[in-house]
Amino acid sequence: MRDLHQLPSDLPVPEDDGACSHLSGKALPHIALTSTQGRRVSVREAGSKPTIFFFYPRTGRPEAPAPVGWDQIPGARGCTPQSCGFRDLHQEFESRGVQVFGVSAQSSDYQREFAERNKIPFEILSDERLELTEALGLPTFEFDSMRLIKRMALFAEDGVILKVFYPVFPPDKNAEEILAWLDQ
Repeated sequence: MRDLHQLPSDLPVPEDDGACSHLSGKALPHIALTSTQGRRVSVREAGSKPTIFFFYPRTGRPEAPAPVGWDQIPGARGCTPQSCGFRDLHQEFESRGVQVFGVSAQSSDYQREFAERNKIPFEILSDERLELTEALGLPTFEFDSMRLIKRMALFAEDGVILKVFYPVFPPDKNAEEILAWLDQ
């Protein structure tokens, strides 16, 4: 079994391609996504309070090998370390009055297994039909016949995106980076 929590030391660093430059100041759409708790979450309503939405391409499973070429895609590897970073610092976000949601294009059932296995305390939202991705114009990439969301994080309040973290690297430090920004 492979260790999904460890990042290889030679991961390629993603570069800022400007694909998120239009997001700051943009209103969150009135779209509801299914969460790992089995409920529909209105993105606009959730983002009316201070909220972090962190996006990632896809999580793996320990018993499944990484797809060939996955680690060579800048920004692809690291979804489990990114999610677990938010897990480990979840109380820090809560103490600042900030809620956290993970978002990927994977199904809720797949995400639920991941959340249970990794003891994720916050909800992960499934954008399986890429509704939110399309509405916001989020950057994606194609891999192995899948369209996946590039890794990023958005801070929203009052239904508006106020800060964009993109590209995110290293992914396991994303939660720490956002906490440092919140504390400025």
